[in-house]
Amino acid sequence: MTVTEDPATAEVAPEREVGKARRRKEDARLITGRTTWTDNMVLPGMLHMSVVRSPVAHGKIANIDVSAAQQAPGVVAVLTGRDLAEEQGSIPCAWPVTADMVNPGHPSIAVDEVNHVGEAVAVIIARSRSAAADAIELVDVDYDLLPPVLDMEEAVKHEADLCHDHIDSNTSYHFVFDAGEAGTGGDTEQAFADADVVVSRRFVNQRLIPAFMEPRSVVVQPQGDNFTMWSATQIPHVLRVMLAMVTGVPEHKLRVVAPDVGGGFGGKLQVNPEEVIALLVARRLGKPVKWTETRSESLMAAHHGRDQIQYVDVAATREGDVTGLRVRILADMGAYLRLITPGVPALGAFMFPGIYKFPAYRFECDGVFTNKVPTDAYRGAGRPEATFAIERIMDELAVELGMDPLELRRRNWIQSQEFPFTTVAGLEYDSGDYDTATQQALELLGYDELREEQRRRRESNDPVQLGIGFSTFTEMCGLAPSRVLGSLSYGAGGWESASIRMLPTGKVEVVTGSTPHGQGHETAWSQLVADQLGVPFEDVEVLHGDTAVAPKGMDTYGSRSLVVGGTAVVKAADKVIAKARKVAAHLLEANEDDLDFSNGKFTVRGTPGTALSIQEIALAVFAAHDYPEDVEPSIDADATFDPVNFSFPHGTHVCAMEVDTETGFVKIRKYACVDDVGTIVNPLIVEGQVHGGLAQGIAQALYEEAVYDADGNLTTGSFVDYLVPSAADLPHFDTGNTVHVAPGNPIGAKGVGEAGCIASTPAVVNAALDAVRHLGVQDIRMPLTPERVWRALHHGGDGGDRATAGSNAYGGAQTETTAGVSTPQSSLGGDR
Repeated sequence: MTVTEDPATAEVAPEREVGKARRRKEDARLITGRTTWTDNMVLPGMLHMSVVRSPVAHGKIANIDVSAAQQAPGVVAVLTGRDLAEEQGSIPCAWPVTADMVNPGHPSIAVDEVNHVGEAVAVIIARSRSAAADAIELVDVDYDLLPPVLDMEEAVKHEADLCHDHIDSNTSYHFVFDAGEAGTGGDTEQAFADADVVVSRRFVNQRLIPAFMEPRSVVVQPQGDNFTMWSATQIPHVLRVMLAMVTGVPEHKLRVVAPDVGGGFGGKLQVNPEEVIALLVARRLGKPVKWTETRSESLMAAHHGRDQIQYVDVAATREGDVTGLRVRILADMGAYLRLITPGVPALGAFMFPGIYKFPAYRFECDGVFTNKVPTDAYRGAGRPEATFAIERIMDELAVELGMDPLELRRRNWIQSQEFPFTTVAGLEYDSGDYDTATQQALELLGYDELREEQRRRRESNDPVQLGIGFSTFTEMCGLAPSRVLGSLSYGAGGWESASIRMLPTGKVEVVTGSTPHGQGHETAWSQLVADQLGVPFEDVEVLHGDTAVAPKGMDTYGSRSLVVGGTAVVKAADKVIAKARKVAAHLLEANEDDLDFSNGKFTVRGTPGTALSIQEIALAVFAAHDYPEDVEPSIDADATFDPVNFSFPHGTHVCAMEVDTETGFVKIRKYACVDDVGTIVNPLIVEGQVHGGLAQGIAQALYEEAVYDADGNLTTGSFVDYLVPSAADLPHFDTGNTVHVAPGNPIGAKGVGEAGCIASTPAVVNAALDAVRHLGVQDIRMPLTPERVWRALHHGGDGGDRATAGSNAYGGAQTETTAGVSTPQSSLGGDR
């Protein structure tokens, strides 16, 4: 089994895979459609399910007549909430952010009352999809209408109409983080009392729809008392646990498979009512059941994201040193609490200070029920909302002080020599260099030339004005240390699991609990393992998304896959090497301590001509003819990694924006960003993730908004009205990277999946305002549609329904002169 090599013909060390821009292994089947999506599944005897949905936002169910639907051709059964009431349980909420949080309960199918348009009130099960869809029209439901609760600021008023009549207010919880009380900062109220300048603003993060490419779909196959569920989900492992808890199906009797999934963006980080119903129906009928939503169902009934009203106060000295930050937000929960609905704004609480050295900070959040679709995670989940607020208020402070917005940021951000740095919110930022990233971004943009062009346009009163906006951001990624999640009352841990199986032919199977839905795990994990074990990239196969194949995992969200899941893979590879070392020492008749391992081979120190590859060891162990007596005949290994800290990617995004003052039309002239995501495993994947994130962040700034009318109807229920930008609507992106490795994981990775989405929105809005602020515009409500921009230019306010600049915490404008600077003031406890 030993190989003797001539040093003159010794192999050249292979090029490292980490850092190589490899095309993704998975792309060929995804792009050509030669794969298995959930909706492709066809099982013998399979039935099809369609959902009867409420057309009213709030009302009591007076009567449901299903007789006509039951007689329709092809219909097998019609079930209502009352039919399933005893077994459906409640859709789980895994994040009770406060001890007294109110959870009204969430039936997967309504029994007595509906609380948002699109809520399920009955299901049709038929022999074909078309028959199930046709029978929906034959179900007659009578509703006793109730007033819908739609406006958060009205909902929290005393004696407001109630979203749920069995709870006594529309407030689910009141969450507070006070740095003074936590011991991470000073007295916030004193900081504001002592401040030279206080600036207060009201910002709105509008409601968004994840708009993933593949609609939600689920297939359930019963096999006696065992069930297999295929679902277009981000979280097969979490889903399995939660379904077992909700339905009473024993967890070991339930297999959940996420085949290739066409995008999620947090929108598939969910236990969907339809998944619960499909499982219950399959159990009741003893036959396979499939449900796939229509696009209008997806927009109307899948969870939404964002939807916050933010009241932000910043205190500072005349010279521009920030001294305090005070935030109060109203966060729209929608009608129910879904899997992590209440935790999204609470998680964001720790990111409002951003990259700045605030000495004092206080955050308050009210989770508010409304008769709308529930909100939950959407790309960034709490961090984009926080970044938007802090980057917007820093621009507002710069205007009040008459300072350059970039100079104000530089004056207050954490310096590179100060890392690791513990923030006023209690987080320990691991590494970074904001100065270098910013300087590179300015060079990519051509900053000086654009500032000169801006000056010329203003002097000539050009109808198309030019503005430049900044977003210098960081975010918390790698969700998350289990103990930290426990301290925040989250219902699970943040660990991740991986296994590596060395096959006798020398090939490698990697089993990962991190479940991809477009991120490129199969490629990146193969690169990690190829370098670690010294095997060819092509010899590595990555398995995922099936709880029978990968029984342990916490799945994919929060930019955690590489940081946590990739680290588990590396640790499993280390264990494989450690096991193989014992066998190699035996076969090479050497002491373990005398062996070196590199490029996939063990060599005896001092006799480099003698070598044994890890693939040869895999075959020897399989044969089991000659191995140490105290060693099992296997070098396979499992590993679980629980991070000790979050990771903190950062970057500087700079946007140059043209605004036509006559029409309100806005256009991104140039966009440059430099991100630090730690070690880059595959530059091609990183670039793609940044581009995708930029598209979604820019979409929030300029295009997307879920809008409800006064009756609670979603008026943006199709892609005709809900504007998702195409590639033609977006500019060329000039991107770059700095690299400061994360010390909390052996890869040094920080996470990249959400960075572009988090950073870009405030950069775009700040740029638009910079273009027209000299014309008297103080704010423009997102999205910056031509109508809103035109209204802000010609009628003041934010171009939306209410004036916002200078509003206090409850929407009323106040202005007070402090130290000679006219500044809007706010009172977080003021009267309504």
